[in-house]
Parts: sequence; structure tokens; C-alpha cells
Amino acid sequence: MADSEINYTAMPQAGIKTEESPTKERQATEEIAEKTASTPEKSAAQNHREEGNPMEENPAAEGSTFQSPPPPPPPAPAAACGRCPCGEAASFPNGGGFGLSPPPVPTNYRPIRAPALLTPPNTQAVILAPVPQAQKVPLVSAPFSFQIPRRRISSPADIEHFHNSDSGRAFLGFVVALSESIRGHKISDECFESPAVKAIVEILGIMDGWIDEIPPLQQPARYGNPAFRQWQERLQQGQELMDRVLTQDLHASIPEIYPYFGDSFGNAMRIDYGTGHEANFAAWLFCLARLGVLTENDYQAVVSRVFVKYLGLMRRLQTTYWLEPAGSHGVWGLDDYHFLPFVFGSSQLVDHKYMKPKSIHNQDILDNFSDEYLYLSCVAFVKKVKKGHLAEHSPMIDDISAVPNWGKVNSGMLKMYKAEVLEKVPIMQHFLFGSLLNGSEPLDLSI
Repeated sequence: MADSEINYTAMPQAGIKTEESPTKERQATEEIAEKTASTPEKSAAQNHREEGNPMEENPAAEGSTFQSPPPPPPPAPAAACGRCPCGEAASFPNGGGFGLSPPPVPTNYRPIRAPALLTPPNTQAVILAPVPQAQKVPLVSAPFSFQIPRRRISSPADIEHFHNSDSGRAFLGFVVALSESIRGHKISDECFESPAVKAIVEILGIMDGWIDEIPPLQQPARYGNPAFRQWQERLQQGQELMDRVLTQDLHASIPEIYPYFGDSFGNAMRIDYGTGHEANFAAWLFCLARLGVLTENDYQAVVSRVFVKYLGLMRRLQTTYWLEPAGSHGVWGLDDYHFLPFVFGSSQLVDHKYMKPKSIHNQDILDNFSDEYLYLSCVAFVKKVKKGHLAEHSPMIDDISAVPNWGKVNSGMLKMYKAEVLEKVPIMQHFLFGSLLNGSEPLDLSI
């Protein structure tokens, strides 16, 4: 029998009770047959678009005031030249097309977020985790047993072992202590600056001058300028820079602490930089604290002078040699390169009289206060190097702006830093361990 002669009304259909209503059965069967013949097979992208992102909450769930937009009109014919059925040019926020016209734009329209290349952070785990607490850094005493640091992390079990160790808790506690030291202070506020702090700032200034001496090479590709390797070669030959910070009796520690410093400015082979390199800089500062070179009296200056200088140097390296982001979370990351400025910057703004988390959407505030507050500086930089709406290219930063106060932002940042940086194997597999930062042996916490 030819296809056109098939009696669709005689075909049994699942879910239709033929005994009770044969007329309804015939009508339903005919409708199913018509839809089957006329509806083209959907692509995976269409199915994903219609089913929604499982990582986001359903705004149309029961009890919500969200009003769903009207269903889209049927697909345009294949011969239509890029125009939707209503006659207007089709426009999709993510550059897609799927044959569907966009819903009417409401007055409070916010751009649809671009899909993340990587999975978003485990938000629930971060929320339930305890807030890390500040901890005193235990000093190391003579006789010293310095050693060349090496990698020890290759699995989640190694990560857990590190965080359960004295060194793991002390390192995270050091980061929290730095965050608390800058609370309520602007970058320009006066603070105690020891000779060690001034020496570190001087070293970073010397390294900044190397950029002027090593201009980027002309190349067609935007990212990964090979001139960065020349800058790195000079860095690897500059171990004498440590002499400016260390006293004579601590020069024996240079083979152990310099690898942290050398890995703090990106990777020469890949020409990239990420939060793992930033963590190495924090580890170098931690080692100096263990040696007694930096004390708790220095902590505010370590953030407002040393770390600010380091961040400025890295921003210049990133935009001069266009370093690739290493280990970026895509749109689900705070910043393609840094995390700690958000930790320290949110602490600066705790209990601020006027500026709230939502103030980041005020361009005047970003223009006038970015030099004083690290958090605002980071948001301004992200908006400068990325195009589009903040909610589109940086949804995490946009979501955080809805948090009611900076105290909650800061505690969330600390938990997120532990979960998304210090507990990630792809980042921590490059982390180094020696005698000053040891992930296995107990520290003498009584010192």
C-alpha cells in the first residue's frame, strides 16, 4: 500500500482509550500524523534551548511571579534569507539562529548569558562550607633544613591531605589574615612599611621596567606574544633579587623560596597566567612570613603596597604580551587571571557607608574609586577588556552584586577561593612543597 493510502485512523495510538471515545481517538490520531509529517527533526541545540539550562533555576516554577513569554512562532522556511516570520531581522543574544524568533523584549531586559565552556562552580558546596578563619603563621627556627620544593599533588586525595595538614591550614589562614588586615582601609591609607615591604615593592618595580626594555614582537596572533619568553628568561636569571629582601643569614633559603617567586608571573612555554601563578605569589609571601621577614604588622602593607604593585605588574604583562588565561572558568569565573583581588577588595568595602555590592553597576563609582578599592579595580578591568553587558560575559560578578552586603561577599569569596582554586587538581598539581610549605609533615604551631 502506498504511503498516501495508509489509513492513519486504523493505527492504534498509545495512551488513547478506543473503547470509550472512537471519535476523539480518530481526531487525536489525525493530529499526531499531521505533526509527524510536518515537524522537522530538532537539532541538539534546539532541544537544549527549549529544555533550558539545568544549572539555572526555573523562573517559571510554582510560586514564582515570573511570566513566561508567549510561545515562539513556527520556524521560518529554509529559503528565508535570515529574517524571522514576522518580517524583521532575527537577532539572538548568543549569535545563534535555530530558526526561532526572539520573544518580545521587556522593559527590564537583561542579556541572555552566553553558555559557559566549563561547568559553573559547585555553588551548593561553597554555600555549605565553613568560612575559613585567620591563623598565625608559625615561624621556622634554626637549624634550618631548606630543600628545593617539588610537586606532590596529582589527585583529589592529595588535595584533601594537603588541606588537612598543618601547612594547608596555615597557608589558607595566612590569606584570611591578609584579607582581614585591609578591612575598611583604602589603598592609599597610611600604614607601617617595613624595609622588607619596601624592598619587595622595589623588586616589582624593577621587573616592571623590564617590560619597557622588551617590547612585544609584531605578529598576526593577538594572544601569546613570544617576547614574554625573553622577559621570563630575565626573571629566571634574577635570583639575586632575593638578596634585597633576605638578610645574610637567610640566603640559604633562596633555592627553596625562589621557585615560588619564579612561578608567580606566568608560564614561559605556554605564555599564560592564571590563579595558580597568583597562588604561588601568595605562597612566596607565606614563606617570607615563616622566615620572619614579614610580620603581622606588615600585613596591611603587604596587601595595599606589595599585592597592589604585583597586580599592576601582572595587568601590564597581560595586556602587553597578551598572556593566555590559564585554567579559566570561562564566563563562570570572576576574572580570567586573578582571584585574590576580589577577596582583599571585598574586605576593603565591608561596612562602607555608601558603596554596596550593587554599586559596581555605577560607572561613575568605578571611574572615581577604582584606584582605592581592589574589587572595583577588578570590575573596571573586566569591563575594559571584555565587550558586552556584565551579565553576559561575567555572570558570577553580576550575580554577586545582588548580595546585600560586603561582609557576605567577603566570606563567600574566601570559601570560593578555597573550593575553586586551592581544591582544584588542575591548578594545584603545579603547586610546590618544601620545608617551609610542607603538605605532609606537621608544623611546630607553638612558635
